[in-house]
Amino acid sequence: QVQLVESGGGLVQAGGSLRLSCVASGNIFSINGMGWYRRVPGKQRELVATISSGGTTTYGDSVKGRFTISRDNAKNTVYLQMNSLKPEDTTVYYCNAHIAVGTMSRLSYEHYWGQGTQVTVSS
Repeated sequence: QVQLVESGGGLVQAGGSLRLSCVASGNIFSINGMGWYRRVPGKQRELVATISSGGTTTYGDSVKGRFTISRDNAKNTVYLQMNSLKPEDTTVYYCNAHIAVGTMSRLSYEHYWGQGTQVTVSS
């Protein structure tokens, strides 16, 4: 069983910063890509940022230049540093990870999601 647990959400004023963390735990053999997504009304979850196991990053257009994703492979943790926050960044943020579980002779790869963490930016 694998769990992703997010933390770091909260209330901040416009222009402020927050740092989200997401820790993966359980029967993990290895972790490939990790990322952050957020809830968007009327749409599927919107890409915020992703990071490969090698450190290659991608960002959604609305957060480029303001958010930075990073990861600590030794801690199975991904971070999202959010600067210059805007009221339109207010929503629930979800962590996602593509994880190999099992043993070397019997691996399966699945995407896992965290429970979400609320970010609220006041104007």
